[in-house]
Amino acid sequence: MSSKNAVAGDQSPATTKQDPGAAPPTMQGGLARMGVVMATHARWVFGAWLIALVALGAAAPSVFGSLAGAGWQANGSESVQVRELAQQHFGGNSSAAVQVVMHSDTKEVSDPAVQQVLAEATTIFRGDDRFGEVIAPQPGMSISPDGHTGILIAGANASTDEMVKAVDELKGQLTALSRDGVEVYPTGASALWSDFNKANHDAMIKAEMFSWPVTLAIMVLAFGSLVAAGLPLLLTLAGLVASAGGLVLLNAVTPISVWAMNFAMMFALALGIDYALFIVARFRDALSKTGDARAAVAETMDTAGKAVVLSGLTVLVSLSAVLLVPAPAVRTMAVGIMLAVTFVLAATLTLLPAVLGKLGPKVNAGSLPYAKRQQHRSPRFESWGNLLHKHPWPFAIGSLLVLVALSLPVLGLKVAMPSIEVVPTDAPVRQGYELVQAQMGEGAPGMLQIVAPTAEAEATASAAAATDGIAMVIPPMPAMDGSDYVMLQAMPNVDPSDEAMGSILTQLRSDLPEPALVGGAPAENLDLQQALNDYLPLIVGIILVLGFLLLLVALQAPLIALLGTVVSLLSTAAAFGVAKLIFQDGHGSGLLGFTPQGFLDGWGPVFFFAMIFAIAMDYTVFLLSTAKEHYEESGDPKVAHVMGLAHSGRVIAAAAAVMVAVFFTFALADPLPPKEMGIILGVAVLLDAVLIRLVLLPVLLRLTGHAAWWSPAWLRRILPNISFSHG
Repeated sequence: MSSKNAVAGDQSPATTKQDPGAAPPTMQGGLARMGVVMATHARWVFGAWLIALVALGAAAPSVFGSLAGAGWQANGSESVQVRELAQQHFGGNSSAAVQVVMHSDTKEVSDPAVQQVLAEATTIFRGDDRFGEVIAPQPGMSISPDGHTGILIAGANASTDEMVKAVDELKGQLTALSRDGVEVYPTGASALWSDFNKANHDAMIKAEMFSWPVTLAIMVLAFGSLVAAGLPLLLTLAGLVASAGGLVLLNAVTPISVWAMNFAMMFALALGIDYALFIVARFRDALSKTGDARAAVAETMDTAGKAVVLSGLTVLVSLSAVLLVPAPAVRTMAVGIMLAVTFVLAATLTLLPAVLGKLGPKVNAGSLPYAKRQQHRSPRFESWGNLLHKHPWPFAIGSLLVLVALSLPVLGLKVAMPSIEVVPTDAPVRQGYELVQAQMGEGAPGMLQIVAPTAEAEATASAAAATDGIAMVIPPMPAMDGSDYVMLQAMPNVDPSDEAMGSILTQLRSDLPEPALVGGAPAENLDLQQALNDYLPLIVGIILVLGFLLLLVALQAPLIALLGTVVSLLSTAAAFGVAKLIFQDGHGSGLLGFTPQGFLDGWGPVFFFAMIFAIAMDYTVFLLSTAKEHYEESGDPKVAHVMGLAHSGRVIAAAAAVMVAVFFTFALADPLPPKEMGIILGVAVLLDAVLIRLVLLPVLLRLTGHAAWWSPAWLRRILPNISFSHG
């Protein structure tokens, strides 16, 4: 709509009732027609969604118990090969094996009381076919020098996901064996992921519960109406239930990480509210002009609906690039968010138009006093747009200086897979880990496993013992199935999460005979980290190219599509710069209640980049689609710039406030990963909305003028004709 029409439309919401027998409103695009169909046949839409939600909702409650708990590995890596060989030929004595630490201050492992506990633990494992060979504590190998600590190993006879579930089910029985001065702690990689997943799940649920009332309060302030404020939450709830049930069903086909639901919950809430905000705000404006609910739905879907579809596609494209990483947990986290976004997008395009068509003027029910004066075109943001138009350079330089200053620390960012410190101090796996470390050596909890042909056993043992950083090598153990392999255990002289561990592993692999393979939990972490590092440039490149192409198709203007894509990198770099200062350097760690690891968790750059870029492009689409709508109708770049802000500024600010509130609630979590995620995404959204979408990008529109919207004739011929104006 032009600025003249916008002024005419800024009136109090109409209360004219729609005539059921009236002719359908005039429509332009397919989304407008679809919106009217949804509004006209609202009962059918409600019925279809009710059936879908009941069907998927029946599976939803089991989502956290059903999904996979492992998957943090680089498929095809040397360490994964070692784990598979260990499970096949060495009774399951792999990185997925469960280690039960037995310790007594007063009794040695040979004491009858400790032996009785060992026998009971062995009985528990032998009664479960998910476990392979049970290896009792061995002197010089798995018994401490003072004889007071021993490690019982229960081999893995199932997938890593099944082993985590096995620990989930049995760790209560195992820890209950502690008595008479004998302490029992299940530990090892499978136990680590069991405790880690539980701590993160509990933290995510608490954060979600805290964020809902905060979100509702922001919605009420943004809309000034209880009914309008409740619609985004209704939409989000439908998307959450559907995605939870969908993940359970998908897990029956292929293992889906439990982390997928954690991220899906957060993203469904944030994006669902974003989309509903944009749609509902535009609907209320259209309704105030026409008084006809179906006509208002048609206009809304023909304009804001296109922006929402483009935004959803951008999110899906960004996350699809993460699927290239050969790590099941990382891939399925992306799948979980993509599934949630798909359901939220489907609800936005079908359920929401049906609800709006049914509500009509009642969308403003429960209005607060100030809401009657509220306009879709915000006078404050219009004034802000005029200020930017008059004085573009000071604002451009100021925002760039802040973003560049915050981005500089990213040059020193270090990444690694999480250490034991991300698990609560009272978790059995951490207590067992620290006990083994204290009794047997710094590197004892992270033994490296070496599998070699029998003929190379002696040479392998000698080379491993001579490698710098290896404190001890346990003699070769022949394969239990009689195959031509031996396994050696090499203990590093540093903590498994120490930065030196990478160089030790590299040197060890270089020193060993060629047929020998090195694995173990530390090696799996390092191989995964290397894969994440290797794929990062490719993923960033794909996301940027596809993001640009989507904006180009939507806006039909190469310059502003390029600028809109490039500036999204600034908020991403700044967010990671802040992350480096907080999580690596420890600034503010006391206030936030955590001990810095000295690095950012390894999946952060790949995964958070995709998420931040998706969110940034979300706001880019909202702003630029609105500006293009005004440019198409007025042909005036100033009108496009100022009215684009006037009509989208409040929605962007409200959506950003909701996202920041949602993300920062995760910063209150005790475990470090949700805290990292909440702060990084929250800072990114805050910087992106305030400094880029509401300052830098509008200034770029001002400085480029008509050139921002120019497109060569040959490009217009090959691009589909997409218009954001409605008439």
